Amino acid sequence: MVTTEKTIVAISTAIGSGGISIIRMSGKSSLDIAKSVFTPIKSEQDLEPRKLTLGTFKYKDISDKCMAVYFKAPFSYTGEDIVEFHLHGGITLTNKVYESLVDLGCEPASKGEFSKLAFLNGKMSLDEAEGVIDLINAESESELRAGYDLVQGKLKNEVEKLQDVLTETLAKIEVTLDYPEEDLEEESIEFIRTRLVNCKSKIQDLLSTASLGRAIKEGTKILIYGKTNAGKSSLLNALLNYERAIVTDIQGTTRDVIEETFVYKGYKFILMDTAGIRNTDDIVEKIGIDRSKNSIKSADIVLFVVDSSTNLSEEDYEIMKDIEGKNTIVVINKCDLQTKCELQKIPFDNKVSISTTTGEGIGKLKEELLTFVTNNNINNNSLVITNKRHIESLKSADQNLDTAINNLDAGIDLDLISIDIKASWLNLGDITGNSDNEKIIDEIFSKFCVGK
Repeated sequence: MVTTEKTIVAISTAIGSGGISIIRMSGKSSLDIAKSVFTPIKSEQDLEPRKLTLGTFKYKDISDKCMAVYFKAPFSYTGEDIVEFHLHGGITLTNKVYESLVDLGCEPASKGEFSKLAFLNGKMSLDEAEGVIDLINAESESELRAGYDLVQGKLKNEVEKLQDVLTETLAKIEVTLDYPEEDLEEESIEFIRTRLVNCKSKIQDLLSTASLGRAIKEGTKILIYGKTNAGKSSLLNALLNYERAIVTDIQGTTRDVIEETFVYKGYKFILMDTAGIRNTDDIVEKIGIDRSKNSIKSADIVLFVVDSSTNLSEEDYEIMKDIEGKNTIVVINKCDLQTKCELQKIPFDNKVSISTTTGEGIGKLKEELLTFVTNNNINNNSLVITNKRHIESLKSADQNLDTAINNLDAGIDLDLISIDIKASWLNLGDITGNSDNEKIIDEIFSKFCVGK
């Protein structure tokens, strides 16, 4: 248990007008400071742990009828004594109460200091702390679920199981090296190899979810691409369900890449509407077209918008070359009009007919986008790795195990192989904090807001 002399304080709710503002103290002096400024409505009442108490906060010229709650160490978020004041929401009142507590000896908390104390006192692992960040920053249901899984310790449990296997393997190596006269090496090598292969397989199972994890965390980038007046901006508006882009019959209306985000069935999609592809002498429009073509590289999916009411043009064929090899859905727009487009000449299998005028087919197109995310990221494990740091640690652990297995097969001495196994163990420990890597710990908690 980490014990410090200081007591920290922070405003834990967003600054602004609202129903309630919460100010949190953590440290050995929390209760004494609270008693000096807070008087319960019932004179004989004391601050009983884990119970909200109605009373008055009063310090100099500041007074507020509010609630206070006391969490006695070690049964608190940080593992230290914590007191929270639940005040009437308001910028001036909240700041004045905060300043009063600083005046009484509290130190302003730094970013993530409460959660860092929770980690140092064994209340949560590093990955669980990162889950807290993900819960706070979640923009979609899938992000929320992934953050909740981290907070619940799902990744921690998997990582600790892997570390236990590696610890058992290292112990087997030690026994084999300590008792060479027992002639255990041949039996031990088979035992060690089986454990390492199984461990590597489970790490790769976790890494196999990284693609889905990226789609959950960062969103799937969708490029809306096509010739002028094919209906690209109208498609953007239809997918967003509001008028985001200007739509006219004038060619070249869209001059730059427009990015907007929408969430469908819990998954985040980033739409990129682009300038229509055509030959033009307009310098500004040419710049927009170049940016459109450059956006192809970063897109996960290309929506190739085709005007079904006209024949395929030179621009259409040029576009087909541009997007060759990309994940492409052909969006056949204006299906409410007579079809003149030679659809059989478009060399992409996935085609969806829509009308941005009537809304026909928009729902089906959204389902196709969802199918792309889920089918291309098959996940038989409910745990999805969404954090880049976790991915890199798992990759490093996997590489060190690969080296250990190859060296084992090559007949390298077991004491040298144990170095790679220990390195893999530490890589896994970086995820949960078991490796005591202070640089990683500081970096993670610097991403928290003050008061969490």
